[in-house]
Amino acid sequence: MVEVKIKPLADRVLIQPDPAETKTESGIIIPDTAKEKPQKGKVIAIGNGKKNEPMILKKGDRVLYGKYSGTELKWEGEEYLVMRESDVIAII
Repeated sequence: MVEVKIKPLADRVLIQPDPAETKTESGIIIPDTAKEKPQKGKVIAIGNGKKNEPMILKKGDRVLYGKYSGTELKWEGEEYLVMRESDVIAII
């Protein structure tokens, strides 16, 4: 697992999105301009939660999130998303 020195605050989580698909199932290569943003990824770090609301997600969970959720962040050459735990749709 990636060790990142970013600690989200309160009910926020740091997610590393899965890479975008580069090829369709039938073998057609998708150009960079047509690639869709992934909507799933891995939880890298979590905040402490809010008062009386503990965090449900754990480090290492695979999750689904909304297409426009979170704030994009580049750190040491890697791309991450920081979002509220409530923006996560499901654990997979």
